[in-house]
Amino acid sequence: MLFIWSLIMFSVIGGSYEQTIEPNQQEVYAEVGSNVLLSCNYSSADSLLWYKQSPGSAPQYLLLIPHYSGIGQRADSLDSRFSGKLNKEKTRVDLEISSAEVTDSALYYLNVPGEDHLTEKSLSNTMNTL
Repeated sequence: MLFIWSLIMFSVIGGSYEQTIEPNQQEVYAEVGSNVLLSCNYSSADSLLWYKQSPGSAPQYLLLIPHYSGIGQRADSLDSRFSGKLNKEKTRVDLEISSAEVTDSALYYLNVPGEDHLTEKSLSNTMNTL
């Protein structure tokens, strides 16, 4: 069974500088049981947050990736199949999902802490499951 993930691009404006986050792929197709890598490039950030939005649900916080460590800190309720890391040299941040399940099919958002663009973006996007 195939299913897809969608990544959303954010452009965050704060103060006198602009932070951008761009997905490396808009959609990722995967089979149940496979490992999935969702990646985005970012311009600058002290920390980054990954969220998941399943169809018909509000966005759910997954993990925080602080720039100083580059390693994702999962939400307490998050399945250990999800992990995140930051590549500072390539300004890339990854969300890794091992042994993908059908319930993992969703929109995945990357955001900068303190910005409220997540809700605005999530309302205008939908997810298709194959």
